[in-house]
Amino acid sequence: MKWLSGDRMFLMFVVSLMLLGLAIFSSASLGLLARESTSSVSRNILLQTGLGFGLGIVVFFLVRMIPLARLKRWAPYLYAGTLLLTLLVFIPGLGVHAGGATRWINLRVITIQPAEFLKIGFVLALAWWLAPRARQLSNIKKGLLPFIAFIAMPAIILLAQPNTSTTMLLVVTGAVMYFVAGAPLRDFGILALSVAIVLGVVILVRPYVLERIKTFIDPSANSLSSGYQIQQALIAVGSGGILGRGFGQSVEKFNYLPEPDGDSVFAVFAEETGFIGTLILLLLFVALAARGIVIAGHSSDLFGGLIAMGFSFLIIFQAFINICAMLGIIPLTGLPLPFISHGGTALMATLLMCGLILNVAAYRKA
Repeated sequence: MKWLSGDRMFLMFVVSLMLLGLAIFSSASLGLLARESTSSVSRNILLQTGLGFGLGIVVFFLVRMIPLARLKRWAPYLYAGTLLLTLLVFIPGLGVHAGGATRWINLRVITIQPAEFLKIGFVLALAWWLAPRARQLSNIKKGLLPFIAFIAMPAIILLAQPNTSTTMLLVVTGAVMYFVAGAPLRDFGILALSVAIVLGVVILVRPYVLERIKTFIDPSANSLSSGYQIQQALIAVGSGGILGRGFGQSVEKFNYLPEPDGDSVFAVFAEETGFIGTLILLLLFVALAARGIVIAGHSSDLFGGLIAMGFSFLIIFQAFINICAMLGIIPLTGLPLPFISHGGTALMATLLMCGLILNVAAYRKA
């Protein structure tokens, strides 16, 4: 069947993560029953299965069928559309302000986070821009300066929400695509210095970012406020041991661990399945990304290769950011764990990315 062609191994990893993610999310959602109404939890599960898995699977196969040549023509327009969609969060009455940020659009029936689609538009447009300029990137005026301007557009919009974690995710993913396309190592230092300066400014003007860094350095200093989530996450991970408490048997997800089906879902999974379960999950993410990179290397053209590389890196990088935050290796970020965390928009966007990688696989070199 044509819509299943492309790369069976990659498809197998996607299906495995989908099914495992559904099981983990379902178990983690039970923890909300102890603190929220049944209708609220049911709505979360409905959105995850309906918008995330249901519609996500549909778009997964739809984008698999789009010819790459047509996708290349659409790329700049899709990017412009996702930028405009992200700007809609600032319209009063349409944008939703919660947790100190304005990142969602209220469509009455559902609430969506347009930044998830901006990730897709960004990678597609950057691949479209880089592919024909690969041999010109050594020229600063044709490579580095336009590239900085390219990533500045979404960065400004996201920082205004504010959404610092997604901004950093796009900047790093864009940099990886930029150097894979053939940019000189000379530009690495310039980009690193630029990011460090911008990050320093963000820390100065955004107190919550500085607070997260302080909490990362010393979680025990604010054990009942900013340090509470990471402390409870570490307790959950540590109590899982080698084999875990058993599926569905997490204690921390009831009343203790904030957002057990969201940012903290990995901690719930680690408590229930232990070191062995988390190792299997990590290996699945690594296998998915590795297979995506192999697909990128066998792409018929640079545009397709950059798409596969960009989405593969974005998924694995986001997964490791979420996991490392739950392990106390880096400050808390708020990025969801792909395939697993609550958020129908995020799950649908992840499946859309995977569908595009499978599309590239269908057009690889013989």
